Amino acid sequence: MLPEMNSRSQFDIIALIALYRPGPMELIPEYVKAKKGITPIKYLHPLLEDICADTYGVMIYQEQVMAAASKLAGYSLAQADLLRRLMGKKDKKQMAKERENFIDGCARTNKIPEKKANAIFDLLEKFAGYGFNKSHSAAYGVISYQTAFLKAHYPVEFMAGLLSNEINNTEKISVFVGECKRMGISILPPDINKSGLKFTPETWEGPQRPDGRGTEAAPTLNAIRYGLAAIKNVGEAAMAMAIRERDERGEFSSLDDFCTRLDSRVANRKMLENLIKAGAFDFTGRDRPELFACIEDALASSAALQRDRVAGQVSLFDEQTHAATAARRQSITPWNEHEKLSYEKELLGFYVSGHPLDAYADVFAAKNYRPIASLGELDDRAQFKIAGAIVEDEKKFTRKEGKPFAIVWLEDLMDTLEVVVWNEVYLKVSDILVPGRVVELKATLDRRDEMLRATAVEIKPVAAGRPNGGTERSEGKVSAIRLRFSSATTGDELRQVRNILVSAPGRHPVQLLFDRDNGNSLRLDAGTEFRVDLTPDLTEKLSRWLVTQQHQ
Repeated sequence: MLPEMNSRSQFDIIALIALYRPGPMELIPEYVKAKKGITPIKYLHPLLEDICADTYGVMIYQEQVMAAASKLAGYSLAQADLLRRLMGKKDKKQMAKERENFIDGCARTNKIPEKKANAIFDLLEKFAGYGFNKSHSAAYGVISYQTAFLKAHYPVEFMAGLLSNEINNTEKISVFVGECKRMGISILPPDINKSGLKFTPETWEGPQRPDGRGTEAAPTLNAIRYGLAAIKNVGEAAMAMAIRERDERGEFSSLDDFCTRLDSRVANRKMLENLIKAGAFDFTGRDRPELFACIEDALASSAALQRDRVAGQVSLFDEQTHAATAARRQSITPWNEHEKLSYEKELLGFYVSGHPLDAYADVFAAKNYRPIASLGELDDRAQFKIAGAIVEDEKKFTRKEGKPFAIVWLEDLMDTLEVVVWNEVYLKVSDILVPGRVVELKATLDRRDEMLRATAVEIKPVAAGRPNGGTERSEGKVSAIRLRFSSATTGDELRQVRNILVSAPGRHPVQLLFDRDNGNSLRLDAGTEFRVDLTPDLTEKLSRWLVTQQHQ
């Protein structure tokens, strides 16, 4: 909605929808000035006042063109509609004939002089070419008002519905997730025990919102849980069966429990791989690569158990055998942070547990790079400087001379931009144009078909920042803050820690270490919504549990 419109009613919205199109857009300044009383409203004839008063003298609807022809020249509504259509087709011969009819009608009906009638016809012809049907604009206006109301007063429910409506479009989901972040709404990762089939609002149980803005007296809906059906390649029907099983028989306790309780045709390897990569089994406390390595055993164990049950061969030791399989640990290769985040982006459309550029946040802030999302404010061919990670590159050759150049997609913390790297620049930087590399880009803006692209002028690598104020980094990754809890830790104590963490949002991930009576310990990542900056005040509050900052 244009801020200068100062819209106060649905009628303003209806008018704006009709105006905000390629042809009538040039009339917006005239409309706004007349609406605000900056310029006087002018009518070529007094009879046009009744027709154009609501739109401040600007003719923006098809119905106004028809009404003017009817009232000034005595046209029937059917004849006026034919005139409107002819004006849209711009047939010179037909228009010359209709001009004569219009001038004669104006003289006969209202004694309007030929010169004035000609001027009015010119005005109608101008507006008829791009006038919009008011009834259509009204329908769009009502929907716009309703959606704006819902977004303003029920933001979490509205955005959850919007995300659910695009559940099979990962690219759209990524855009809407960015809007949720801008609105201060947390997007919680998929969880096989908490997620619905689609995106669902979820209550945040804390004294402060996760975005740090204001306090709440009671738990409120300010987060959205990622829907299971929105995860790529898991199947909506399969997830519906999983949710139904969970609702009827309780939550799943482990990966093995999930496989055993679902038919093997549902819990197949590919589905389990994608659920694990997306973080849907993080509730187990086991690392994703460890769960990934156990898929084959879990499927084999559950298949054997199901076969035995069908054959009636139920053993007293089934559960013990099953538990032993679940507890078995294999020799596994851990995933690095890049792999983990890449899986999330591939399957969910955005990064959940972090961002590849977290380690560069201080550098980006210090150099004051322009965010990609703000490039739309610039004029065409404007020059700018941004920084981000290369997420995709494509080498090409010019048609005539066969010179190499590249198309790369650059991603910052919020958005992605397509960049053309022509031969002159490409030859200097081809060795650094690889996915994952963080670069600084100096470029010019290129608008084509309402899409923003850029032409590279200069590209150079960016190094990760160095610690400031106690922040530590190792190999470009932000260090983690570790909190340790004994086996005697109570739920109240955990809630106390949670409230402390959400009261100090920041950049550093938090890891929770739970000591067991058998001497082993369990490590859990607290999640992106619990990231903090370890200030002296926060250090004092967490001193009972704080271990150290651990390089990731």
